Amino acid sequence: MTQPTANIGVVGLAVMGSNLARNLASREGNTVAVYNRSYEKTETLLTEHPEAGFVATQDYAEFAAALQKPRTAIIMVQAGRGTDAVIDALTEVFEPGDIIVDGGNALFTDTIRREKAVRETGINFVGAGISGGEEGALLGPSIMPGGSAEAWVTLKPILESIAAVAEGEPCVTHIGTDGAGHFVKMIHNGIEYADMQLIAEGYDLLRRVGGLDPAEIADIFAEWNTGELESYLIEITAEVLRQVDAETGKPLVDVILDQAGAKGTGAWTVKSALDLGVPVSGIAEAVFARSLSSKPAQRTASSGMPAGAEEWQVTDRDSFIEDVRRALFASKIVAYSQGFDAIVAGAEEFGWSIEKGDIAKIWRAGCIIRARFLNRITEAYAEQPDLVALLTAPYFADAVGGALPSWRRVVAGAALAGIPTPAFASSLSYYDGLRADRLPAALIQGQRDFFGAHTYKRVDKDGTFHTLWSGDRTEVSAADAH
Repeated sequence: MTQPTANIGVVGLAVMGSNLARNLASREGNTVAVYNRSYEKTETLLTEHPEAGFVATQDYAEFAAALQKPRTAIIMVQAGRGTDAVIDALTEVFEPGDIIVDGGNALFTDTIRREKAVRETGINFVGAGISGGEEGALLGPSIMPGGSAEAWVTLKPILESIAAVAEGEPCVTHIGTDGAGHFVKMIHNGIEYADMQLIAEGYDLLRRVGGLDPAEIADIFAEWNTGELESYLIEITAEVLRQVDAETGKPLVDVILDQAGAKGTGAWTVKSALDLGVPVSGIAEAVFARSLSSKPAQRTASSGMPAGAEEWQVTDRDSFIEDVRRALFASKIVAYSQGFDAIVAGAEEFGWSIEKGDIAKIWRAGCIIRARFLNRITEAYAEQPDLVALLTAPYFADAVGGALPSWRRVVAGAALAGIPTPAFASSLSYYDGLRADRLPAALIQGQRDFFGAHTYKRVDKDGTFHTLWSGDRTEVSAADAH
């Protein structure tokens, strides 16, 4: 009989699971039990990493027997039915008080459903968003766990031991109950979509308008990475642009097919935001841009359509490059502001108590969107916990205000030159919509009242009203209209 020697277990030993297990095993105080449906993967992991001291198990009963109480297992399998199957198997061999952690990219509503079902058995279920990819799983990810306070007591030291560290602080915090962790991870990925699209649009402008080659643009991004744009994504962009294809001798970016893939978390963010009534236009345009790129038949059919474009003449290349940088920074701020708006709305809808400043803290290292200015977000929420929009915090308001002339020049120039900049343009439109004294929504509400008697409010007095459009067109109180 296997002795309960492990304080943590990992189920699912594909690359992410294996790397996370290795990370856990490398930290003082952790002994890791491992299980995989195919024992061959378990054997490979043990052979390649004998130093880890893994406790290998061949079935769920043996896995449970290897774990000290309260038993704690992290599931690292493909989201969906595979996750449900592992949860069902673990609940058969675990006991009340034990903890099951789903570390995959699960849809947060699935996590809410699973947590409710598992809770009825007395077992704790935790949905933990883990960001950082394969490298982060091995060296230190950003971790976003949601679940009960009871489970967090056990998980806290374990997850803190493996998380990335930023300024001496581990990049993990208890996000909230049930699906809160996976919800925040989903929003993280949505912001990531926007960030990547904005960087790509900046690259495209520098190349098509500025006439720069990929190596020159790599140097520009490397320079930007020493300033306020410093981030993991800016850093790796320079690396990608420097890469030369060994077979053709061309820049690698020129031989990669221009069709971007997606795994769904960006779309989940947009769908959830629509349900919550939160505008995340920059994120949405980034998702749609990937979809558009992956429609080769439509793009081929449309390639000969008229452009009606003007040539964009750049007379001062340095000034143009600075304009693009500022437009990128301002649009990036919008993406984060929209993402945090969605987090606030989600917390209100699902009853989560989420500390927004803490979210920014745990994104400072380990995760894909780690960036220098996340400290500014933490500071903004520390100074104004009830901040209604991140964009209005003094630092970000000043940054966007300073970037506006550049931002407008870039968006207008791109439109006139026929260069698509959906994320830049939608971010600027969102900003202008927020700051507008009056929006044309008044006309929309009038139209709605005309065709559907949906009523409207007035700017000059209280109450709700309806115009008798099919009658004498007098205005009546909504109460009198029904």
